[in-house]
Amino acid sequence: MKAAKPADSPEDRRRRKARRTRDALADAACDLILSQGTAATTVEAIAERADVTRRTFSRHFAGKEDAALDFVRRDGDRINALLRARPAHEPPLTAYRRAVRAWLTDPDDPPWQLRPRMRRLLALIDSEPALFGAYQRIRVDAQEESIRIIAARLGTDGALDVRPAAVVDAAAGVLVAALRVWARQGDRNPGAADLAALVERAYDALTSEAAAAVADSTTEE
Repeated sequence: MKAAKPADSPEDRRRRKARRTRDALADAACDLILSQGTAATTVEAIAERADVTRRTFSRHFAGKEDAALDFVRRDGDRINALLRARPAHEPPLTAYRRAVRAWLTDPDDPPWQLRPRMRRLLALIDSEPALFGAYQRIRVDAQEESIRIIAARLGTDGALDVRPAAVVDAAAGVLVAALRVWARQGDRNPGAADLAALVERAYDALTSEAAAAVADSTTEE
């Protein structure tokens, strides 16, 4: 006989309610920005569409751009959680690459990029300065946490040792480059829909170019 499932605590219920509210605000921000652009979208309109108050919006997000890009922050958190869980013997770049692969291929919780509209939103980032700025801030936050994780794996100080930052900047840069190519291709090329395969090819390109550069440096006179 199965043991009874523990009852949810009031704190669990509050967290779930807060998560639903945050998701509703993020969805509303995406809808409005994609339909009318960032400049024409107001925080008040986002809050109204999500059926919450302006004050509730401010409890969750600093601005409309942060709301629309909340999926970027959440996926950054997921990648970092997977990076922490990688086996200690893996080299840092390999660990980051495999964490990204696990995130992209999770059948139970697919990355937000694969949801409807997200491809369009990613493509819009390059043409909307306010969105681009918010995207960069969110990326930097996630990468700073990745640097701390890699520094801990190496047993070093990420503020003094350049290796963790070099690994993370390279590995995260490859992911961003692949996402940009994928978003810009839109629906014109069905093969681009396989984001995981595209990211793998991008990492292969990085490692092959790095190997070629190492080989070339050893032959210099």
